[in-house]
Amino acid sequence: MDELKIKRLRENAVLPVRATEGAAGLDLSACLDAPLAIPSGGRALIPTGIAIELPGPEVAALLFARSSLGLKRGLMLTNGVGVIDSDYRGEIRIGVYNFTNEPCIVENGERLAQLVTVPLAGLAAAEAVSLGDTARGAGGFGSTGSMAVKEEER
Repeated sequence: MDELKIKRLRENAVLPVRATEGAAGLDLSACLDAPLAIPSGGRALIPTGIAIELPGPEVAALLFARSSLGLKRGLMLTNGVGVIDSDYRGEIRIGVYNFTNEPCIVENGERLAQLVTVPLAGLAAAEAVSLGDTARGAGGFGSTGSMAVKEEER
């Protein structure tokens, strides 16, 4: 079985763990020397104090916000989902945005994100003159809902 190697870069770093046996991701925690105030509408790049080594280029790690981050704290990841490539060895940092009307205080050790590893297909990109036809075609942004209505009308 492949493994995710985790290196502690700072003494006070919290090693990531799964909150439950069935959890999809490992919880990532803030590694701070002092509480960090993020102003309303402000952004911050929060260190975790860890670096990782994925087993190879066939695996990537994705960072997702914990479900309570937005609902309870009013914070969201600045880029929606973070992508960690297999060859990155630097510190994992979590970019957050405060979308509330009040400053938000982040404490050392606070769980902010979850790291999920995913297999990659590793497909080679190839320019094509044409693409195969599908029922959906070029329809996007809600088009499948209108397709279902059309099917019911038949």
